[in-house]
Amino acid sequence: MGALIESGVITGFRADVDPAALGLSIEVIISIRVHPYARRSLSRFQAYLTELPESRQVYFLAGDRDFLVHAAVRDTEALRALVSDRISMREEVASTNTSLIFDHSPR
Repeated sequence: MGALIESGVITGFRADVDPAALGLSIEVIISIRVHPYARRSLSRFQAYLTELPESRQVYFLAGDRDFLVHAAVRDTEALRALVSDRISMREEVASTNTSLIFDHSPR
């Protein structure tokens, strides 16, 4: 395995954490479209999204949406605060769409 790590085939190790065990019972996918004028600061905005404590994964996309954020929160009030107060209020954001995750199949 050392050779696979040294050659870059294995790039890291991770622990899968159950958000519900931490009191984060709601998981969502937030799709975000940014304003065209904000395209020059996409990497800074992506870093902001990644650093949000609720973020589990952040994807930068091609297509009609620019980012997908997989997030976990404790309740609907925390979800509202995340989407309304901390994502949508950013000047880069043109629109968001939030989808509740009912279940997922881990890899």
